[in-house]
Amino acid sequence: MLHERMQEALNKQVNAEYYSAYLYLAMAAKFADMGLPGGVNWMKVQFQEELAHAGMIFDYILERGGEVELTDIAAHAKDWTAPLSVFEAALAHERHVTELIGGLADLALEIRDHSTFQFLQWFIAEQVEEEASAQDVIDKLRLAGETPGGMYQVDKELMTRVFTPPAAAST
Repeated sequence: MLHERMQEALNKQVNAEYYSAYLYLAMAAKFADMGLPGGVNWMKVQFQEELAHAGMIFDYILERGGEVELTDIAAHAKDWTAPLSVFEAALAHERHVTELIGGLADLALEIRDHSTFQFLQWFIAEQVEEEASAQDVIDKLRLAGETPGGMYQVDKELMTRVFTPPAAAST
């Protein structure tokens, strides 16, 4: 059975993951407005990843005999003006999520919930990849600058990203 504090924290993380999915879907819409289908694709893949993360935590709460409590998803900012600003916002968001996951791991250790601490290790490693992935696109966008050809090439590369369900999600 989950400790009450852990259940509450994991439920907040489920909400944060759904917020992340909602945010990335809004970013996909922004890329559609910009006429950048690769950006749309990249963000829709990210949307799918966040839904998978929420589902993994949702299932874990239930597996541990906890109660899932879904809450409202907060509104998000949408003042992005260029592809670079969208990805900078994505990176800042991923850094925030990294802090949230770290806080969950800290709580698990504090209350000696070693099962949840072990479960969170996948998410800790995933956040390293999430931040690196966003940073990689930022680096490419900065390199391309304002050149239409450079932006075309970056967008073309973003189109190749595909969603692969996490192995942890299938267990």
